[in-house]
Formats: sequence, C-alpha cells, structure tokens
Amino acid sequence: MIEEPKAEYRAGIGTDIHRVAEGRRLMLCGVHVPYPAGLAGHSDGDVGLHAVIDALLGAAGMGDIGTFFPDTDPRWKDADSKELLFIIKEQLEAKQWDVVNVDVIVHTEEPKLAPVRGQMKRCVAGLLGIDFAAVNVKAKTNEGLGEIGAGQAMAATATALLKKKRRRTL
Repeated sequence: MIEEPKAEYRAGIGTDIHRVAEGRRLMLCGVHVPYPAGLAGHSDGDVGLHAVIDALLGAAGMGDIGTFFPDTDPRWKDADSKELLFIIKEQLEAKQWDVVNVDVIVHTEEPKLAPVRGQMKRCVAGLLGIDFAAVNVKAKTNEGLGEIGAGQAMAATATALLKKKRRRTL
C-alpha cells in the first residue's frame, strides 16, 4: 500500500511602514497608484509587497526582508519590489514551498484604493503564480490617528499560507 505523506502547512505574518515622501511614485502591491507623493525607502518603498515578502519568509522560517535585501547594500537602492518578491518566490520554490494564499491590508488615509484593488490583487497573484482568488487586498484608514492618520506614513500587514511540496513514496 502506498502511504500519502501528510501535508505540512505554515503561516506567516509581515508588516512594513514608510513615511510619505514628495517626489516619489506611489507603489502599492506592485501597482503605480496615482498620488502626488510616494513612500520613502531604500527600494521603491512598496509597503504592500514588503509585508508580503516578510509574511512569506516568516512562514518558511527564512528570516525577513532585511536579511535578503539589506538597506546598506547599494544593489537594492530604488529596487523594484516586484523583482524582490520574485527572488523570494524562487527561494521558496528551491525549498519546496508552494504559496496557498496571501491576505494584505494597506493602512492609509489617502489615496482611496478601491479603484486599483483589483490590479493590486492581479499583480500579487501573477508574481506568486497563484490564482487571483487566493489573494486578498484591502485598505484600512487609521481614522485620523497617528502618523498614518495624519497622512505622514503608510503601512501594510500581510499574512501568507505555505504548503510544503511532498513526494509520494512507495
């Protein structure tokens, strides 16, 4: 009789926050969002993708975004966070992990993200090679509280579920 191995699942959580900065493009979950300012950061400042990267790395027990892309390394200056996520996806695949689903919350007072939420979901799903329905993106305000509420910063929180690829044994 062939015994099927038990599936191994792992969940991770990631967060990121950046100050709003004039003269930069606003990138959220890999999508350019029309807005008069962007986010400060060593890379493009995409808090959505940075939180997803941290969630994936946490689930796999592989550290955090700073381990792979330190802000002291000039290679990552103004880097496209979509490329950073793709590198992490390759690292996960090398360790036999499949992404099951991702859930992202972007914390911002402005801009309103409803018009680009579908694009954001499509971008994350495409980068990870998973179904559109396996990605959720939502936006929350801080009700005027703190740096996010004052429009001085934006943040993101993400969760990810991974499943270990198993080979059948005889």
